[in-house]
Amino acid sequence: MEILNEMKLEFLSRSSNESFARVAVSAFVSQLDPTLSEITDIKTAVSEAVTNAIIHGYENSLGIVTLTTRIYKNRMIEISVKDIGKGIEDVDKARQPLYTTGNTDERSGMGFTVMETFMDDVQIYSTPNKGTTVVLKRSLS
Repeated sequence: MEILNEMKLEFLSRSSNESFARVAVSAFVSQLDPTLSEITDIKTAVSEAVTNAIIHGYENSLGIVTLTTRIYKNRMIEISVKDIGKGIEDVDKARQPLYTTGNTDERSGMGFTVMETFMDDVQIYSTPNKGTTVVLKRSLS
């Protein structure tokens, strides 16, 4: 697939940067004139992926989150959210609804389920103690 445009951002794993990531991706993707529903879906999935990197990837420490967004000629968008944090021991288990490693009073364990609901494809690559990359793909109408 031919890439029409690409954006790459790096930011500290602070919760305040989650909204920045959402807005940056939606602004970048707006060049394809997506529907409001498509933008909302993308922003929600990005929010979940970035929040996972910040909360679970780095836990109580600061690190770098790398956000890459690609627009392909066929109106496919690909968003990659990468951390070099603690990684995920069991990706299949982590993808199950309601599974969480955090405090169940604070976390619902629905992040990957939400991403899968709003995107066409979600891939998770993770190595314990080396980090996680979540790749989100969506074809726009």
